[in-house]
Amino acid sequence: MNDFRKQAMRLESIDGQYDFWLATAAAALAAVGVVMVASASIAMASTPYYYLSRHVLFLGLGLGLAYAAMRMELKTIEKYNRLLLLGCFALLVVVFVPGLGSTVNGARRWVNLVVTRFQTVEAVKVLYIVWLASYLVRFRDEVNATWAALIKAIGVVLVLITLLLLQPDFGSSTLLLGITAGMLILGGANLPRMTMPVLALLPALVALVVFEPYRMRRVTSFLDPWKDQLGSGYQLSNALMAIGRGQWTGVGLGSSVQKLNYLPEAHTDFIFSVIGEELGFVGVCAIIGLYALLVGRALYIGYRCVEMRRHFAGYIAFGIALWIGMQAFVSVGVNLGMLPTKGLTLPLISSGGSSVLMTCAAMGLLLRVSYELSRAEKQVALVRGMEPREQRDESAPAQTASEPTPPAATVKPTSRGTSRLNSRIEPTFERIG
Repeated sequence: MNDFRKQAMRLESIDGQYDFWLATAAAALAAVGVVMVASASIAMASTPYYYLSRHVLFLGLGLGLAYAAMRMELKTIEKYNRLLLLGCFALLVVVFVPGLGSTVNGARRWVNLVVTRFQTVEAVKVLYIVWLASYLVRFRDEVNATWAALIKAIGVVLVLITLLLLQPDFGSSTLLLGITAGMLILGGANLPRMTMPVLALLPALVALVVFEPYRMRRVTSFLDPWKDQLGSGYQLSNALMAIGRGQWTGVGLGSSVQKLNYLPEAHTDFIFSVIGEELGFVGVCAIIGLYALLVGRALYIGYRCVEMRRHFAGYIAFGIALWIGMQAFVSVGVNLGMLPTKGLTLPLISSGGSSVLMTCAAMGLLLRVSYELSRAEKQVALVRGMEPREQRDESAPAQTASEPTPPAATVKPTSRGTSRLNSRIEPTFERIG
């Protein structure tokens, strides 16, 4: 009994490590963002460094949120999964409240916080990913085997999309739909069963584009931006000229011509074009490589978590990886003329207070996942090392991370009384005696 107590205390005292490559990729992208926002926005305001100082301020606040997320236990976050979903609905509804909601360029997507505006959908992305991760843990078997659990998850995202389309925000709507589909597939949803809702939604998405004149103009200008270069194709044609001018090594940092009030939103939606012009093909490949490292590392961490039966942490990692990967792909695709124009920023690089804040918070959450994974791996190694030699079977294969924990660890059941969470490698240890 005394040995069990000592073992539990030793396990509780183990610390994990934050993933080095994940932190390095995120820090490098944020650093590039500071430099490029300074370069892209220097000619846009009466005060040369207005947008830069604003970007650095929000980045500092975002680092505070990231630190808070890195220090918070995932099991604590998981307890409030239903409140997170209610928060998603509340944030999307509050923009329609008179006096609180703020309209910019005909879109009602912001909440007026007196000193600044906050785009609520950025917070919804983080909250929704965490909620969906908890949902997939609680109903993992049902999502794979029954229609009801699958349709419930799809129904939730359809309600969120409806609220977004009322703002309107078609770009974030398609992004949430893509994140949902990806997480359901990675969470074990039956692929043939998934195809039917997707096929049913396609006509609705096409209708949203065809019957909305400004969306249809974006599609036609994307197909041929030079046809109306000074009208609907103005943004894309200038973006393509900027990227073409960069050639292999770019014209040099700070030497962009298109950012001099020719290219709209040069410091936000079209900052990738400025990167292409100033840093050239080499710089563009470096940026894409950093995103590939960030997303790939996040997916690997999620996979390792699932292997160790830490499904909640794994699904969070999957969701954030899908979010960053899809949003970066869309932003780059828009700048290169591969996709119709969408109001999505380049994560960690583009200026935009709401996006910077919540992307930093997501990075902190992702680093927390890597920390708890590292801690769980160390705990398993320690438990295996403390087993008496006579209890080991040397001829048996080595214990894998998915095997049950030793008796020194007692696992608290979930509130639903199921056993889905009971097989985690890192349980809640209770002191004996």
